[in-house]
This record gives sequence, structure tokens and C-alpha cells, in this order.
Amino acid sequence: MTQEELGFVFGVSRQTVTGWETNQDPMPLSKLVKFSNLYKYSIDYVIGLRRKNDNYIEIKKLNKKQVGSNLKAIRNKLGLTQQQIADECMITQPTYSGYESGRFLVTSLTLYTICLKHNLSIYDILK
Repeated sequence: MTQEELGFVFGVSRQTVTGWETNQDPMPLSKLVKFSNLYKYSIDYVIGLRRKNDNYIEIKKLNKKQVGSNLKAIRNKLGLTQQQIADECMITQPTYSGYESGRFLVTSLTLYTICLKHNLSIYDILK
């Protein structure tokens, strides 16, 4: 599939796809999930958390509230404050709080950082 064709599938320009492929721009989480489902590739594999495509799970729908609840549960299990997680991700605490409360969906970059730092799978948070 060409960048232009993939852009059509995702409703974005070829230049946006180029930005994703060259790591100039992070792929939004909703698009990352769609890409993973389209090609049956593990999200962990696609973003570089795993070297093998061995844990693909289809995500049918992203639920901001559930994702936020999972983020909070994991943070509490790790014994960290919102400020500590926000600092690790180089975001503000109010932004992170918005993710946990489900006001808005966590970004793929923030999710990657949390999972990399704490040896988690993205599926631990998206389930």
C-alpha cells in the first residue's frame, strides 16, 4: 500500500503518513489502533516495545474512561503520583489528570513512554 493509499484509509494526507513513518510526528492512538487491526500487528511491535509480533489483540473500540481508569490503576500499583508520571512523560500534571479522568484520550507518545519506562504492554492499558 502506498503512503497516499494509506492516507486515504486513515483520512489524512500522504505527508502525514510520511511524518508517522519517519518519526517526525507520533501517530494518534486511534490511528495506531486502526493500523494494528488493519494489518494484524501488535501495537507493542508497531511502536517498538517488542521485537516480535507475538501479542496482537484486536481493539474494537477505544473507551477514554476505561483507558483512564486503567492508567490510574497502573499508576497506583506502581506507587507513583500523577506528577511523577507526568514528569516521566514530559507533560503537565493537569494533562495527565485529563487522561486518567477520561476527559481526553491519552496520546500514543505518552502511552509509549509509560509502557517503556515501566515494562508494560500497551494492551495492559487499552484492555
